[in-house]
Amino acid sequence: MKNWILKLMFAVLVVIFAAGSAHAYDNHDFQIWNTDTEEIKINKKLKAVFEQEFRWGDNASELFYQHYDAGLAYAVNDYLDIGGGYRHVFEKKGENFKTENEPNVFVTFKTDAKGFSLSDRNRLEYRHFDYQTDTWRYRNLFTVRLPWKFTRLKIRPYFADEIHINLNKGDLNANRLYFGLGLDIIGDLKGDIYYMLHSTKTSNTNLWIDTNVLGIKLKYSF
Repeated sequence: MKNWILKLMFAVLVVIFAAGSAHAYDNHDFQIWNTDTEEIKINKKLKAVFEQEFRWGDNASELFYQHYDAGLAYAVNDYLDIGGGYRHVFEKKGENFKTENEPNVFVTFKTDAKGFSLSDRNRLEYRHFDYQTDTWRYRNLFTVRLPWKFTRLKIRPYFADEIHINLNKGDLNANRLYFGLGLDIIGDLKGDIYYMLHSTKTSNTNLWIDTNVLGIKLKYSF
């Protein structure tokens, strides 16, 4: 039964990715996002977290975004994590990459229920730009990890949804819907592959644009 479910999930992913091709940065563009994370345990509750991410658009043919992130995460107890950090962003605007400076803080609530792992991350960001007005952004990411694990890699399916709200305008301007598979690669190296439907609202027309994203994550813990 479990093998049949796993095969079905992979088949769904293949169909979604194949349908993602479109014109450059138009509605339904296909993109690839790669995220690499390093976690360094300072003590039983505190860890330092470093992250770098790269995104390719125009049907995954052009690098248009990268960020570098450093922060701290503190496990208050089994149900609550808090932390914060700084993210430096380079994003292509026209022909040039422009920068964003983004200090941030987060609070994550988490629990387990009948084998399901639930988490609710609340993140507040101050977005500083040299080329446009600074803004505050709130992000809420709710994740459900299913109780089943498959093969020796401990492949575990999950679903997630994240909203982005521009607090200056009180406006919901992005939503990310995920379906993914987490896995243990070897030792302290873990991986994650996901499909994300990334919906964003244009600032000038208020129309929603969808992007199909294939995401690949690697995380190494020291």
